[in-house]
Amino acid sequence: MDLIKLTRQLGAAIQKDERYLALHKANLANEGDEKLIQLLNELRMIQLSYQNEASKPEPDDDKLKAYDERFTALYNEISENENMQNFQVAKQSVDEMMQHLTGILSLCVNGEDPETCEPQQESDCSGECSSCSSDCD
Repeated sequence: MDLIKLTRQLGAAIQKDERYLALHKANLANEGDEKLIQLLNELRMIQLSYQNEASKPEPDDDKLKAYDERFTALYNEISENENMQNFQVAKQSVDEMMQHLTGILSLCVNGEDPETCEPQQESDCSGECSSCSSDCD
């Protein structure tokens, strides 16, 4: 059995998955959004300017504050961009899929049954059993 070949087959299957396709589509939308690209480039320039100022022997606190304020404003504007929001949702979905897949692989490496093993889901357990209806006692 060729593990590399099987891994490539898995990679091809992932690229056909609706979650991957949604991420790819969202990425293309981001790349085609001139306003978003402009905002991201400006954000990078603000980061560099901040780093340059902060690394000086006597940084100008007013400049650093202005860079920080502009960075926050740009970040918020980028976060509100519809294409970026779609991208974030799609990326989270793919990240969750990949965590699940790697969780299964990790369990298999540790000797679990590949046909039935399931990684544990992260829970919202607060530790207070009266807050939910789970039977986890």
